[in-house]
Amino acid sequence: MKELDLMTLVSVLQEMMGPLLWILISVIVLGTVAFFTLLLKEHGLIHKRLVTAQVLSPLGGAIALVIMAKVSSSGFTDAGGPADWF
Repeated sequence: MKELDLMTLVSVLQEMMGPLLWILISVIVLGTVAFFTLLLKEHGLIHKRLVTAQVLSPLGGAIALVIMAKVSSSGFTDAGGPADWF
C-alpha cells in the first residue's frame, strides 16, 4: 500500500471499532463545539477551571487506559507494548 486514502483509514477504523467509531467522533465534535461556545460566552479562559482540569487529568488518563483495555484485545498485563504508547 503506497498511499493512505481517507476512505481507507475510515474503513479500517470502522472495522476495528464498529459503531463506537461514530459515537466517539460525535463526542469529539460536540465537545469541540461546546468548548468554543464556552470561550465565546466567557470571553476567554478562566484560570481556576484550567488548573482544575490539569489536576484531574491523571484520572482521565487512568480511565482512558481502562477503556482501551476493555475495547482492545490486550489487557493490563500487556501494558508497555507499541500500541500502548498511542
